[in-house]
Amino acid sequence: MITILTRTIILYFSVLISFRIMGKSELSELQPFELVITLVISELAVLPMENTDIPILYGLFAIASLVFIQVTISSITLKSEIMRQFICGKPSILIEKGVINFKELKKLRLNLNDLIEQCRSKDYPYIEEIYYAILETDGSLSILPKAKYSPLCISDLNLPYSNKGLPITLILGGILNHSNLNLTNISEDELYKKIKEHGIRSFKEVVLCYVTEDKNLFLQTKDSQIINFRHMKKIN
Repeated sequence: MITILTRTIILYFSVLISFRIMGKSELSELQPFELVITLVISELAVLPMENTDIPILYGLFAIASLVFIQVTISSITLKSEIMRQFICGKPSILIEKGVINFKELKKLRLNLNDLIEQCRSKDYPYIEEIYYAILETDGSLSILPKAKYSPLCISDLNLPYSNKGLPITLILGGILNHSNLNLTNISEDELYKKIKEHGIRSFKEVVLCYVTEDKNLFLQTKDSQIINFRHMKKIN
C-alpha cells in the first residue's frame, strides 16, 4: 500500500506538471489533438498506479514524451496556417447572414434540433435573431446576433445599427493567408502598399491583419502598434 501511495503521488505531480507545461488551453476547450493527448496521459498515469510490476520510470518517460509531442505540435500550428488547418480543422459556419447552412450541417452530421439546442444554450432561442453561428474547431458554438438584437453598448447610442459580418483574416503571425486574400478584392501588392504607407516594411512585422465587410482593415504589428484604415474597394 505504501508503494502504491508513493507511485500515485509521484504520478499525480508528474501529470500536474505536464499540464502546466502544455498550457492553460488544456484546462478549457480542447482541440482534437489536445484531447487525444490528455486522454492518453491519463491512461498512462493510471497503469503504473494499478500495476506495480510496471516500472514507474516507464510511465514517467511516456508522459514526458507526450508532453514533448504536444508542445511541438502547438509550435508547428502556431507558425503554419496549413498545418493548423490540417491538425485542428477549420471553423464551420452553420448560420450565415441569418440563413441556415444545411449543406454544412449535413457535412458535420448535425441535425436542425442539435443546432437549435446549441443556440438555446447560448440564450438565443429564436434563429431569426442570429446573424452568424459558427462551430469552432474546439467544438464550441459562437453566435453573432443581428444588430437589433445585440446588447446595447455606449457606442450604439449615437450610431445607427449595422451588421459588420465576419472579418476575413489576411495576415496571422506574420504569414499572409493567400486563400483568404482571394476572397477579397485586395491584391497582395495593394495590401503591401497599404501597410507600407504606415511604415511597415514587411508582412512579417504584422501579428494580425483582417478586413471587415464595411471595407475597414485592422492591423497590429509585433511592436504592439495598432492601425485602422479604410480600403476603397468593396469586399465580396
